[in-house]
Amino acid sequence: MSLGDEHQATEGYGGTGQTRTRLPEGEGGGPYGGARRTGRSSSRSLVTVVGVVVLLIAAIAFANRGGDGSASGTPETDSPKAAATAPSGEKPVDTKTGGIPSGFAHDRQGAESAAANYAMALGSDDMFHTPRRHEIVQAIADPTAVDTLQNGFDADYTAEFLAAIGLTKEGRAPAGSTFVNRTLPVGTKVTAYADDAATVEVWCQGLFGLAGEKSTNPVTSSWFTVTLKLNWSGDDWKVLETSQKTGPTPVAGDNPVSGADEISKAVQEYGGFTYAR
Repeated sequence: MSLGDEHQATEGYGGTGQTRTRLPEGEGGGPYGGARRTGRSSSRSLVTVVGVVVLLIAAIAFANRGGDGSASGTPETDSPKAAATAPSGEKPVDTKTGGIPSGFAHDRQGAESAAANYAMALGSDDMFHTPRRHEIVQAIADPTAVDTLQNGFDADYTAEFLAAIGLTKEGRAPAGSTFVNRTLPVGTKVTAYADDAATVEVWCQGLFGLAGEKSTNPVTSSWFTVTLKLNWSGDDWKVLETSQKTGPTPVAGDNPVSGADEISKAVQEYGGFTYAR
């Protein structure tokens, strides 16, 4: 996903509250071929296995270090540090608005949790269906930004755009195909915070495309960072505007690319998350 007006490579949040979608680019050898290298020498494989074993041993040794397990220092109030290995944040919320978690804590961690959930909702396949898209915007937008956000999103999801990515005018996949559009938060960071306002960056991985034997837009993955400006409105964090940029992007692994049937089955069997952090 990237900023700007072009519809290329993957889905995205562009400008002030507008979604900009980039189409996946095929990479040689058929819709699911050529995306990643699948072979490595036996020596490379051996080194990798040894490296993994060493890491596991080190992790076990670290976990079994002596100590009474008691916490030290002052309670953490900021974003998790880069070395954090466990989830952080307030107790998960138990209420929803429009099918999206709501009632987040009125603090920095609550803002991060809200941002992660809102990023997932705005980067889901529900955004391609007009009635559901309106429900999402109504649920997460600040009252002062509802019209701006909704009009921006509606302007992006036109019938022409949906046809360009292989969907019907209702945002449905053609027969024999499965549409995939998921946003997976990896981490969050507060870049500005006040009692009634917060700016949160959400580092994400995305999946986007059509899984099907005849698909010309196969499911691809991307990495991007979504920035959400939030306002404390009433009793919850609400979205004022969104933007995004590409990356940080790690080096692709050596996993063999799955076929269309396997991708379709996975999307149907593995439900998405409704709460992050």
